[in-house]
Amino acid sequence: MPAKESEFKGNPMLVLSQGDEDKFPFQFGLKKAKLILEYIEEIKAFVNKHSE
Repeated sequence: MPAKESEFKGNPMLVLSQGDEDKFPFQFGLKKAKLILEYIEEIKAFVNKHSE
């Protein structure tokens, strides 16, 4: 399922879910999206470390 845009109190949100049955999708706004981009390498390292 692709990411989709939503809105919360007039602010844009990005919604990531694991499928149509996902009751609690991961969603965040622009401020957190910028943080994710700033720390993307650390996030990748974290995923690699804990996926082995």
